[in-house]
Amino acid sequence: MKNDIKIFEQSKIRSIYDEEKDVWYFSVIDVMVILLEKDYQTARKYWNKLAERLRNEGAAETVTNCHRLKMMATDGKMRETDVANAETMLRIVQSVPSPKAEPIKRWLARVGYERMIEVADPSLSINRARENWQRLGHSEKWIGQRMMGQETRNKLTDYWKAHEITKDEEYAILTNIIHQEWSGLSVKEHKQLKGLKSQNLRDHMSEAELIFTALAELSTRQVAENTNAIGMKENKKAAKIGGNISKRAKEDFEKRTGQKVVTDENYLPNKPEQKKISKKDKQK
Repeated sequence: MKNDIKIFEQSKIRSIYDEEKDVWYFSVIDVMVILLEKDYQTARKYWNKLAERLRNEGAAETVTNCHRLKMMATDGKMRETDVANAETMLRIVQSVPSPKAEPIKRWLARVGYERMIEVADPSLSINRARENWQRLGHSEKWIGQRMMGQETRNKLTDYWKAHEITKDEEYAILTNIIHQEWSGLSVKEHKQLKGLKSQNLRDHMSEAELIFTALAELSTRQVAENTNAIGMKENKKAAKIGGNISKRAKEDFEKRTGQKVVTDENYLPNKPEQKKISKKDKQK
């Protein structure tokens, strides 16, 4: 996931873009601050009461669709806060009597429209991603590998979607099975190894890590297609087999080259407790 700040009439709304699900999530409290024109504490209390009222009125689904994700708090620390996608946020905004409601709804619609434009013209999204990767210091070769890996990922998630994998948590579980199988680490553990928090793991992988991730996901899709895997149970089996194929290739690679594939290297700003990808890797 990638943290971002969206601007609404000079006010900041913390946002997170989930590349795996292709969804923007927005801070509920930040939107409440704008709607109520109050401070964060007042907005938080109002949201808690509103969530309770929505549950009592039979609109519990709206509240349930809110997730808790880590965002940068005013004290500079990453803290969990309620977030919602554009659709859920629109429903929440409709429940708040405020002169800012209509402008906020138009703003949310515009964010969705910009995404629709990118879908209609994928080159816009590709160019934006390329610029972000270049800012992180990635080479053109790395960027090419990252883009090919994303295409492989998209084909796998398209298969899942067409074969009864519909919930966000199901995508996350299957992804974690594949990753654990080939790398020996869960996605969370791999991020911790690299010193990442809210950053997208794949944006901080080495070329080798990207290649073996792509091999695991390609193998998973091929296995799933060959067995016509449907639902979680069957796709979990395909995920383990696909991840294991990449694992065996990784072990052979490490044995023959003497190089470890999974490392703690990253592209974070240079800090004492963090490491960057080596210059040698950047030159690949």
